[in-house]
Amino acid sequence: MDLIPYLYDFINFWQTVGPAKLVRFFWFALIFEFPRYVVFDFVFLTAYQISHFFNKGRRERARDCLFSERPLVSVIVPGRNEGENIYKLVRSLREQTYDNIEIIIVDDGSDDDTQQICTNLKNNNFIDLYLRCKIRGGKASASNLGLRYSNGKLLLLLDADSSFDRDAIENIMIPFYMDKKIGAIGGNVKVRNIDDSVCTSLQGIEYLKTISVGRAVASILGIYRTIPGAFGAFRREVVQRVGGWDIGPGLDGDITVKIRKLGYRIHFEKDAICFTNVPNSFRKLNKQRMRWYKSLVRFRIRKHKDIYLPTENFIFSNFMSFVENIFFNVILDIKWLIYLADMAYNYPSMVKFILPLNYIIYLTFNILQFIAMMSLSERWKNDLKLAVYIPIVPIYAGLYMRIVRTVAYFQEIVFRKSYEDPWNPWKVSKKAMGEGL
Repeated sequence: MDLIPYLYDFINFWQTVGPAKLVRFFWFALIFEFPRYVVFDFVFLTAYQISHFFNKGRRERARDCLFSERPLVSVIVPGRNEGENIYKLVRSLREQTYDNIEIIIVDDGSDDDTQQICTNLKNNNFIDLYLRCKIRGGKASASNLGLRYSNGKLLLLLDADSSFDRDAIENIMIPFYMDKKIGAIGGNVKVRNIDDSVCTSLQGIEYLKTISVGRAVASILGIYRTIPGAFGAFRREVVQRVGGWDIGPGLDGDITVKIRKLGYRIHFEKDAICFTNVPNSFRKLNKQRMRWYKSLVRFRIRKHKDIYLPTENFIFSNFMSFVENIFFNVILDIKWLIYLADMAYNYPSMVKFILPLNYIIYLTFNILQFIAMMSLSERWKNDLKLAVYIPIVPIYAGLYMRIVRTVAYFQEIVFRKSYEDPWNPWKVSKKAMGEGL
């Protein structure tokens, strides 16, 4: 196809198309995605920032209460074969502005040098407790073991490959002293290895969009639903009331739902900054996301289906949190396939014009979203370099991730494949399947 004649035909075609046809061609983007991911996010992100600004006085008073009481914070780090990350993590924790912490490393059956490293750290008083499981039991089991031996009034659950701004623990604890109904707080997780590859750079944009912006919006709406395993804070008594962490991939979202069911609020703290490594290849990313998306079906459609029912414990915000999640992530995946089939069947000769304009529309959406990301970023000058990857994002998020999600949903709905994921030991998954977890 010659470019110049094509561009002429492209421009001429869209000049002759009226508003009704434009809506017919792009109903999916105009009806669903533009209102939700552009207009909605801008409106409520603005509300979040205004709320954050006017709460400065409350935050200062809460900070004073935190440092006046100085509660012990138990930092629980479950992990397997994380020897190369432990030193960096401990150093980051020991540099925190809030220092009344106990560091508990739980070794989930590692066969690398984790034991030697953690024993050395314990002997030199860099960590407070090292617990070793000779047989791997999975992240939930390791987290619960750490909970059992912890002493803190407040808990932090971290991934071993995380690092933090110096005031991260201080900032993530402050909201507990602003509202007694807050049961858990999610930190602002960003990509550390952002320069490793195109794959990690795209995830850097994705984390800014879905965590830094998306969870800020969800938090102010009261529908925030997943405390990240990389950096999450909990009231001890709340975690004990829900029985700790249950088995399975997606346990972070699962315990968040259990806490919401008790009537507690879940809060996102944008100033509590955590950096984590993400998969540096699309093969590794595909494996991770298949696990994440299967867990959405497993926990939000099956295990916690009572959220949708008008029982005596019905909470409208929990209902809306699930409905929004399922509608935009599962149902609209089906709509996406219907849209493609619709265009291919009804307008086969026009697809060569429809798809490029579709790309331009989504590129515009992503540019607007990127502006929103920069408005919230405390490192906007550093994050701004990701702008060069924005032209790839419509393909990454709109095509690649949709395919991964669709395959994962199908596998989990039809075959319950999450129980076969090696992320959990087989014996643990077998038990979880038997108990319906």
